[in-house]
Amino acid sequence: MAETAGGRDPRANNFGSLRLLFAGLVILAHAPELVDGNRSRELLTQAFGTLSLGEIAVDGFFLVSGYLITASYRAKRSFADYLARRALRIYPAFVVASLLCIAVVAPLGGGDLAAASPMETLLRLSLLLMPVVPGAFAELPYPLLNGAMWTIPCEFGCYLLLGLVGTARALRRRGRYLGLLAGLGTLLALRWLFLPVGHPGDALGSLSEMIRLTFVFCCGGAFRLFADRITYTGRGAALAALLLLPLMFSRPLAEPAFAILGGYLIFWFAFAVRPTALSRVTAQADPSYGLYLYAWPVQNLLVARVPGISPWSVAVLTLAAAIPLGLLSWYLIERPMLQFRPGTGAAPDSARCEVPSANPALSA
Repeated sequence: MAETAGGRDPRANNFGSLRLLFAGLVILAHAPELVDGNRSRELLTQAFGTLSLGEIAVDGFFLVSGYLITASYRAKRSFADYLARRALRIYPAFVVASLLCIAVVAPLGGGDLAAASPMETLLRLSLLLMPVVPGAFAELPYPLLNGAMWTIPCEFGCYLLLGLVGTARALRRRGRYLGLLAGLGTLLALRWLFLPVGHPGDALGSLSEMIRLTFVFCCGGAFRLFADRITYTGRGAALAALLLLPLMFSRPLAEPAFAILGGYLIFWFAFAVRPTALSRVTAQADPSYGLYLYAWPVQNLLVARVPGISPWSVAVLTLAAAIPLGLLSWYLIERPMLQFRPGTGAAPDSARCEVPSANPALSA
């Protein structure tokens, strides 16, 4: 199969490097916009006028997640086993990060804890919605405790959809899966006509982004289902890059083009390129999910507390602060959850038994 080309251990891949790259790109993309609300200074937006580095990174997370979670679902013991693993991978670190945002970040950002509703907080935690404390960061362009968390319920929704698709045996009949992908592609096209694009802050915007990310997630799943028919080569990667470049200038075409052609580039790098030293390190300790969860509150605190700070300083200082937080999240929360097998207690092996995670897109 493609992912074991050259006889390598299928776990010897570059997903670790990709996860950290995507998390870093999200930080880099958010930095100028969080300072003054002006997205036009973002590097990829300046180059193409379509997708930002943050959107590319989130799409990358969902492509990798679609691939890995599809593989994980096909290896499940039962649907309950699959769902329990997904919940254990997503919820604990999310809940801890949310509570820290409420208890620590909100007061530092001018939030009024006394005005926060405990019932609303519990409901938002259960639904994987970003935490809310009235008054937090009220003077900033994006007065959100953790705006990056909007992708997490989309991620878990994709897990549930995959479970339904698997129950309908579409993962064993590739024609059915392609039909699903075609339907999602049609919805992706229709969203340009009827829904706001790039605004996840309201109901219609959230629906629009859910359509987009579900399509991307399922494209990642298609790369897994058709892995026996896909060969990753340097020539193929060069061709994919050449085809992708002009399509990135078109707003309606940039997203599906990146999901397909960019997906090929991502999985080529993951499987056909020799694993980097960073990938080997992150096979043992992966801070990417925690880095993603803690970067936004760190960035907003820097913007609020250091008047006149430059976007580049925000990005560099956020990386320096959020990577240790990501490592703490890994060692104290995520790895213990990976070692736990629902219904069986502790794992017989280490967390490396699990499929590598894809961050907001976490696979185990």
